[in-house]
Amino acid sequence: MSTNFIEELKWRGKFQDCVAETEVQLQKESTTGYIGFDPTASSLHLGSFQQIVLLKRLQLAGHKPIALMGGATGRVGDPTGKSEERKLLSIDEINANIDGIKNQLSKFIEFGSSKNDAVLVNNYDWFKDFSFLDFIRDVGKHITVSYMMSKDSVQNRLETGLSFTEFTYQLIQGYDFLHLYKNYNCKLQLGGSDQWGNITTGVELTRRITGDKVYAITSPLILRSDGSKFGKSAEGENVWLDPSLTTPYKLYQYILNRTDDEILNLNRRFSFKGKEEIEAMEAEFNAAPHLRSIHKSLGQELTTLIHSDADYEQAISLSGLLFSGGLEELKAASYEGLKDVFGGLNQYQISREKLSQGIDITEFLVTETNIFPSNGQARQKLGENAISINKLKVGGDYKVTSNDILHERMLLVQQGKKNYYFVELV
Repeated sequence: MSTNFIEELKWRGKFQDCVAETEVQLQKESTTGYIGFDPTASSLHLGSFQQIVLLKRLQLAGHKPIALMGGATGRVGDPTGKSEERKLLSIDEINANIDGIKNQLSKFIEFGSSKNDAVLVNNYDWFKDFSFLDFIRDVGKHITVSYMMSKDSVQNRLETGLSFTEFTYQLIQGYDFLHLYKNYNCKLQLGGSDQWGNITTGVELTRRITGDKVYAITSPLILRSDGSKFGKSAEGENVWLDPSLTTPYKLYQYILNRTDDEILNLNRRFSFKGKEEIEAMEAEFNAAPHLRSIHKSLGQELTTLIHSDADYEQAISLSGLLFSGGLEELKAASYEGLKDVFGGLNQYQISREKLSQGIDITEFLVTETNIFPSNGQARQKLGENAISINKLKVGGDYKVTSNDILHERMLLVQQGKKNYYFVELV
């Protein structure tokens, strides 16, 4: 192959481990490889983006990717990395989540009928008619309990408890690999380093049943500088790829707020720029880190790739209004423009009639808009001088009136430097 896939992963910091002779196999011929996606939500999140990038890089290297939807495994639940058993979803919830993920994957990976076009499969299709007795006879007899017990995903849960359902997960995932090998000539599985145990079960199961060798590659998990899971906001919420769940503005800001060490790591992992260009970017960044050149570059690349050029431009406009604009800039902009720019923020409504009579600021923030859940919290923020109306600081004795209305139909509330709330009159 013209591109050494493993060497590419290594310099990008995306290589953790592989089965022996995997690199030889990939250099020998175009190889089909797969990654599984659990349909635990209707959207993938930014932490999942590494797996999408892996499939895309596999395709760019001349190999054929398979995206496996876990319609069956999603009914069981993967114990890997979990301290307790996950809440099981209904069949309707799983199917709806699969539809959402399918649409997202198609934005990044080329699907079709050409030689290395990607294929999308759902493991429910081959498990739905597989009876329990057939499974334990035809699959379970090939893997010993001691082998399954040796896996970290099992060992880490012995004290807190592991159901039989979760214990069998590695066998089910292992059978996925066997099925894909038999039916799609799939010889490679990729995944995060936490999946090594499940992946190698598939490698071993395939060897024991067919006598053939298949291969595997894992990538290091992405962690933030404080050791927490990447892809969660400061509030602990996932940064989703679906713009209705995480707006392009919030995605862009999440990238801008990464530490210098984090952004250097993310840029190598996520950017589709070449090695020479990235190394030149790193030299420029290290010479003047205060300019945040890589933060801005990766923010633009990911916002455009995940959403669109227009969404990136809106995120930039929003950032400008939020962090450098004042009341005059808000007045100068049109309502339609502000609605476009601030449309991704938390939105609230208030009665025009009530506002004409004047509303105490605490009542406005709690009772009328629910921006804060309690009077105590609102008063605390007001006492800290952390609340602004249309970019102007207000205190606890302030009354919100018709004079605060912008463009005859809105107000902009701000808490601190980054939290904004769009309040529309009805």
